[in-house]
Amino acid sequence: MPRTEFISVGFHVPERVMTNDDLTQWWETSDEWIRERTGIEQRHWVEPGQEAGSDLALEATRKALAAADMDASELDCIIYATLSPDYFFPGGGVFLQRKLGIKGIPALDIRNQCTGFIYGLSIADAWIRTGQYRRVLLVGSEVHSTGMDFRPEGRDVSVLFGDGAGAAILGPTEDDGRGVLSTHLFADGRYAEKLWCESDASARFPRISHEDLDAGRHYALMEGREVFKHAVVRMPQSVRTALEANELSLEDVDLLIAHQANLRINEMVGRQLGLSEERVYNNIQRYGNTTAATIPIAVTEAVEKGLLNRGDLLLLTAFGSGFTWASAAVRW
Repeated sequence: MPRTEFISVGFHVPERVMTNDDLTQWWETSDEWIRERTGIEQRHWVEPGQEAGSDLALEATRKALAAADMDASELDCIIYATLSPDYFFPGGGVFLQRKLGIKGIPALDIRNQCTGFIYGLSIADAWIRTGQYRRVLLVGSEVHSTGMDFRPEGRDVSVLFGDGAGAAILGPTEDDGRGVLSTHLFADGRYAEKLWCESDASARFPRISHEDLDAGRHYALMEGREVFKHAVVRMPQSVRTALEANELSLEDVDLLIAHQANLRINEMVGRQLGLSEERVYNNIQRYGNTTAATIPIAVTEAVEKGLLNRGDLLLLTAFGSGFTWASAAVRW
């Protein structure tokens, strides 16, 4: 049975850069306050009304296709991970498909938020291993900026997020020892309301009301300390699970890329695992939290910078809303 390899990767972020100082026009904050708590220095936001998540995904996909010397017509299916779809329905995958100028292939949207890319990787890996599809486009794309809570009470959450997209083209490899070694997915719905968006929602009637709008229930709500507490436990656990499943050790890891939610979380994860800074790649400083896009953006940068090379052992891990968490071991 073949393994799944990353044929190519690509990413795209909007041109508009928002520094921490830029955010002081809306919130009582400062560059020092944001850096100290999150590590973020800037993020990219779309021009409102001019770019959607599927537009960012299109540019990321084009770069991945160019890197693979492939045409979009060679793709067999699309897996599109996002928490910020262009519209309530249909999903973003069909809009990306249309913009790529292809038709007929399936487009699957998944809503696993911060863990979306690894959840999607697990699905793609199963399809490729069984021979159902040979060329899978896996995308994580987010536009957070058009849904920010610009009220004072929205500061702590809103300063975290940026817009961007990352794409990977996946396919089978018979190269023994290479490719996706394993993926590991977890969830605990007891904590669903610790990081969520309550309205508008079919669980409510009406789905959204003036009261909901006044209360800000249509914005993301997070109990930051609770998220932090679980993230710094669950991500190291998931990394160890992946290593144990493949009879590997932390000494074998060439590079760890974790979901970019907060630099302080990732620094603590690295310390708990005993990995040096050189073996943990972070770029949240420049992009903020782009949710499902953080991992493919970081993977692409690591490849471009020569930090991830053929034969390297790459560990991916993520934690987020749900709570969900996940990991993957990849022999690049």
